[in-house]
Amino acid sequence: MWDELNLRHLRAVAAIVRLGSISAATRAVSISQPAITQGLSKLEGQLGIALFNRQPEGMQPGEAAMLLAPRIERALHHVGSPRVTTAQMRALLALAEAGSYVSASVATGLSQPTLHRALADLSIALRRKLVERRGKGIGFTDSGQSTIRAFRLARAELAAGLAEIDLLKGREVGRIAIGSMPLPRARLLPAALVAFHALYPDFRVVIAEGSFAELIEPLRDGDLDLMLGALRLPPPGDDVQQLPLFLDRPVIIGRKDHPLANRQPSLAELASFPWIVSPQGTPLHGQWRAMFDAARIPLPKVPIECGSVLAIRQMLIASDFLTMLSADQVALELSVNWLVRIADAPAGLTRNIGMTTRTGWRPTPLQAAFLDQVRIASSKME
Repeated sequence: MWDELNLRHLRAVAAIVRLGSISAATRAVSISQPAITQGLSKLEGQLGIALFNRQPEGMQPGEAAMLLAPRIERALHHVGSPRVTTAQMRALLALAEAGSYVSASVATGLSQPTLHRALADLSIALRRKLVERRGKGIGFTDSGQSTIRAFRLARAELAAGLAEIDLLKGREVGRIAIGSMPLPRARLLPAALVAFHALYPDFRVVIAEGSFAELIEPLRDGDLDLMLGALRLPPPGDDVQQLPLFLDRPVIIGRKDHPLANRQPSLAELASFPWIVSPQGTPLHGQWRAMFDAARIPLPKVPIECGSVLAIRQMLIASDFLTMLSADQVALELSVNWLVRIADAPAGLTRNIGMTTRTGWRPTPLQAAFLDQVRIASSKME
């Protein structure tokens, strides 16, 4: 619904809340008072709730306006220009997500000429080229890419504001988009989801699975609200923040009849077998390497780098490979004795599992309630 709202009307709401009167807002947003009044009436009809209390001494912002105004301010900050319209935002995001004018037309129901015109007007409004021809297809300039990210973040803020309005109207709806790396998918995320769903059955949770590298950019773009998994050192940048939840100590895993099973093998013995390890650059790979480097033992052979626990499980069952994982990730396989714990990782070899969000991200009340369930579930993990 965000793309049905008029940015000028939203700008007026934020200005009235910030400046305290319609007359002050007319000067700030360069819209006449009758136009603002008409725009507010249309906006309130779209939202299904009054934003302001009309009184003889003026318009006083109601709870809905006080909730929505900060979201509008943040969205407009990302949009950057008062000349941008919602239709132009929608056109650019549709083209970025569909990859072509033909697909964007199908996705939005808008004609291709309408999309071309909206994007041409947007380039003029922003005074920069956004889209360019590349062979038979299209691509985005650097300015186009940065504008796409800014519009996605603006969209996320407006969607959050609308969810808060729905909650104010008594509708416990909305959504949270979570990026999950492998470890949280074993116990932490399912526990939090089950507990949260019991409290808010109409709230939608969207989960994207992937590695850190696959999830960090969607998080920065606003397509994901948070990411769960092993935290990075050094942190990935000032635009995101990391919150530790619990420490995980990985273990060495092999098949039940592995030659090193039911023993206390030395690191040298562990190094004599081939390994499947997580890809280079991941915290687990770094810990695996540090385990042997600290003992001055040459690294074992690693014929396979893999981040899929399902694939690793099948390869371990059918071979003498070893791997290092959290026991939670193969809890079922350990319980039925398909796989066994060959050895514990050396003391002190732990990784911080936690939550990564955009710096300054403001969750809606129901998103915050989900975070509470994540914290409760994580307190039972150690």
